[in-house]
Amino acid sequence: MLDLLSPWPVFGLADDVRPALARAVACGQLVALATITACPGGGPRPVGTQMTFAEAEICGFLSGGCLEADLAIHAEEVLRSGAAQRLVYGEGSPWPDIRLLCGARMEILVESLAPDDTALLDLLAAKAARKKVFWRSNGARRLCAERLEAAPAPDAYDRRYDPPTRLIVVGSDPTALAMASLGAQAGFETFLVRPKGPDAGPPDIGPLTYLRASPADALAEIGLDAWTAVAVASHDDAVDHEALVTALPSPAFYVGALGARRRLEDRVAGLRAAGVSEGHLARLRSPIGLPLGGKAPWEVAIAVHAEITAERHRLSLDATP
Repeated sequence: MLDLLSPWPVFGLADDVRPALARAVACGQLVALATITACPGGGPRPVGTQMTFAEAEICGFLSGGCLEADLAIHAEEVLRSGAAQRLVYGEGSPWPDIRLLCGARMEILVESLAPDDTALLDLLAAKAARKKVFWRSNGARRLCAERLEAAPAPDAYDRRYDPPTRLIVVGSDPTALAMASLGAQAGFETFLVRPKGPDAGPPDIGPLTYLRASPADALAEIGLDAWTAVAVASHDDAVDHEALVTALPSPAFYVGALGARRRLEDRVAGLRAAGVSEGHLARLRSPIGLPLGGKAPWEVAIAVHAEITAERHRLSLDATP
């Protein structure tokens, strides 16, 4: 398994290990799931961060290079024996030669999951249905449910899984393409909406779903939930208006619109006349993105994704586990 640890750890670019778990299940493979269960004093990754080890794939990262090689050895042992292991790195570790440069103490549970594990299948089904669920495990017994009534036992950990973040970009100019491309690279479920656009979607900007329908029809087809961000950037007043009238009253956690500040008053007046409430109007982010100063396509895309990320993490921190 050490041979899967490339000198360029691109496996660590994926933060959500559920796609890797799904691939292991589809291939009928055992997979070792490593979870940070405690990290007193803080570390490079938060408690609950996970990494997977399967026959032909490693996904995720826990430390940025300090311990992954040693962790791969333990994961291989767990897959062979089926017995979970509890590992400690940093202060109090039995391996003083493995140093965490951040000075943290990291406790990790490594458990083996069979492709027919009930909790694992429930987790993947919840992801497909875009349901929030909670995962509880002590390494030997696992549960995945929409609610966990009791507190976990001292030897178990809980982790919340939200549906994957979804990004819908309405538009087709280079700025819209940069937003969509960055979303796809970041692992968002990305959609690009261009009413009556070309038959084929744009090439070479990453995995996304392309829709040619009107904004109202496209957003209804995709579905807007509390884990969806909508970025409106078509440069067509009618298209932008229709997209915002649909998105602002929805549960989408972020709705932004590209446009000059001097046009905002007219845009808001039109939305108000269309029946959008004051509360929903207050959700509109326009001009779109954090004020980073740049106006080139990638600069605007970075500003938009920074704003989306800030809002996503604010909501995650506010949520009750």
